[in-house]
Amino acid sequence: MCNVGTQPFGVLNLLVRAPVLIPRPETEDWTMRLAQFIRPTPTKPVNLLDLCTGSGCIPLLLCRLWPPGSVRATGVDISQDAIQLSYDNARVSEVHVPSDNLPSPPTEPPIPAQNTFLPLLANIRDPAFARHSGLCPPFDVITSNPPYISREEYDNLPTSVRDFEDARALLGDPDPGHEQGCGLTFYHEIAQLVARDGFLSDNGILAVEVGQGQAKSVERILLDANMKATAIWKDPWEIERVVVASKDPARLS
Repeated sequence: MCNVGTQPFGVLNLLVRAPVLIPRPETEDWTMRLAQFIRPTPTKPVNLLDLCTGSGCIPLLLCRLWPPGSVRATGVDISQDAIQLSYDNARVSEVHVPSDNLPSPPTEPPIPAQNTFLPLLANIRDPAFARHSGLCPPFDVITSNPPYISREEYDNLPTSVRDFEDARALLGDPDPGHEQGCGLTFYHEIAQLVARDGFLSDNGILAVEVGQGQAKSVERILLDANMKATAIWKDPWEIERVVVASKDPARLS
C-alpha cells in the first residue's frame, strides 16, 4: 500500500499507511519517559521485546534515544502490513535491521556499536509463541501498546478511524463471544508470557499502555502473574495511561 504521510514521534518522523495504527501522542509521551527511566549503556545493553509493534514506533524511538550499542530490540506483530511498515520505518529512522538479534559470538570481529531493531511476524496468542517466532529470551525490557478497545467503544469510533486502521490493532477482545471482556484479553496474554520462567529477566521491566479506566484492572492482572511491583503513569492529559511492572521491587522504588 502507498504511504499516506508521516507522523512525528519524538525525534522520529515515521511513515504511516493503512491499515496500520497511527502512533498517538500519549504513546510518544510514555516512550520518552521510559527512555529516561531505563538507562542502558553499551557495556550494559538490554534485550528489548515490543509486542504488537505496529509501526515500530516504540522500539525505534528507544533505539534512537539510547546510546549506540545499548539495545537489541525485537518487534512482533500479527499483521504483515505492520511488519513491512516497521521495517520501512527502521530504514527511514536509520536504525539497523539485523538478520537476527542474537549477541555476536566473541570470536567474531567487532563491529561499530549500533542499536538494532528486528521486526518479526508472530502471534502472541500462539501457545508456542516464543518457540515459533524464534525469540531468544530473557528480555530485560518488554513494551506493548496492545489492542485494548472494547467492542462497544469500537462500534462508536469515527468511521475515519475504522476505515483506516486494522480492527486487529484496536479490538481488545477479538474472539467472538468475548465482547464483555472489557478490552483486557491481550493483557491476560502478556501476563501469561511474563509469568513464564526465563521470559522476562529477574530485574526486567514491563511497560504496557492501557485504555482509559483500565489501569487498575491491568495492574491486578500483572500482580496475579507474579510481578512484585507496579506503578501507574499518567499521560499529559492526566489519564492513567501506562502500567509499569517488575519482578524486582527495587526497580520501581
